[in-house]
Amino acid sequence: MVHTRQNQNALTRAQKRRFVDAVLAVKKSGRYDEFVRTHIEYYQGDGDGGLRVAHMAPSFFPWHRKFLLEFERALQKVDAGVTVPYWDWTADRTPAASLWGEDFLGGNGRRSDRQVTTGPFARAHGHWTVTVAVTDGDFLMRDFGRPQAPVELPDPAELASAMRESAYDAQPWNSTASTGFRNAFEGWPSRLGDRTWYNHNRVHRWVSGHMLGAGSVNDPVFWLHHAFVDRCWSRWRERHPDAAPYLPAERPGLGDAQRKRVLAAGDAMPPWNTPIRDMLEHKSLYRYA
Repeated sequence: MVHTRQNQNALTRAQKRRFVDAVLAVKKSGRYDEFVRTHIEYYQGDGDGGLRVAHMAPSFFPWHRKFLLEFERALQKVDAGVTVPYWDWTADRTPAASLWGEDFLGGNGRRSDRQVTTGPFARAHGHWTVTVAVTDGDFLMRDFGRPQAPVELPDPAELASAMRESAYDAQPWNSTASTGFRNAFEGWPSRLGDRTWYNHNRVHRWVSGHMLGAGSVNDPVFWLHHAFVDRCWSRWRERHPDAAPYLPAERPGLGDAQRKRVLAAGDAMPPWNTPIRDMLEHKSLYRYA
């Protein structure tokens, strides 16, 4: 059955409660922390060596689509009526947005230690203990806008700039690609040492706390963020129907620095061994409201 992912700002109180309850149940089962470990394992950077699949690589979009689907299916084993909502961070751009309410994801971390003390994922309630990628404590941390180095959420113009890119990705297929939708949207700085981040990456930096690193899945907002990432990819495909749906089409050859470091269109993605081609469309599985 095709299900619908909704904008978080359209959810009823009951829908929010069901989503939160399902997330907490997946956490209690131990399965949630497996998702955290998976993301950490596959968060490989340009300088790390070896195969990159989750970040700084063309497979950024299909890998996270599959990752999101696996999480959504885990939620639906708890409550078949639950789907992952999306957070449109170009519209809901302040700490006053509904997703940060006490009845949903809770709010910002307190100034002293960045610990989230409101909402269902506050450590004090005993249901959300960070056990993977623990840093300053076993509690969820946020630091909206990073006051020590202020950053704002992406605005519609910034997203539109990435959406205008006519090619899916471009050489050298990493965080330094100067053209292509994937890197413009993933949002790595355009110059080494530049402190400017864009779109997807800027959202992680705005939320801060656990959202800053490979253990970002520790914050449940990760899923709402990536549902919107996935929605944007879907919209990009609709706006550029003549563009190749994925690049590179072939594996980089001998002498290419990206040989055995990125996946080509015909390859399968670890850890699921899912072919990239199976993740290029989603309408048989879900749609966006």
